[in-house]
Amino acid sequence: QVQLVESGGGLVQAGGSLRLSCAASRIIFNAMDWYRQAPGKQRELVADITRTGLTNYADSVKGRFTISRDNAKNTVYLQMNSLKPEDTAVYYCHGIMSGLNYWGQGTQVTVSS
Repeated sequence: QVQLVESGGGLVQAGGSLRLSCAASRIIFNAMDWYRQAPGKQRELVADITRTGLTNYADSVKGRFTISRDNAKNTVYLQMNSLKPEDTAVYYCHGIMSGLNYWGQGTQVTVSS
């Protein structure tokens, strides 16, 4: 069974940092993504990364967040710096394989002002 297991969320003050991790089992995804969903809002793409390290970011997080991956550990990371209250959301790890979407269980990130 394919699993994506996230960790690293929590409560932080504005301006602080958090690092999220997502460990994938059984499948090595070509591209992996981080999405987030705030209360009452649609889920949105935060960042994605290919196996070769090409990255893409939402405009709202450019310059503050960094996505990376360790292919040997089949793990993707999201380093989040200069956090803002509007970054508060549940963050989800995501990958696609053979047309199927795989999601992690989500990890809560709360940024207090």
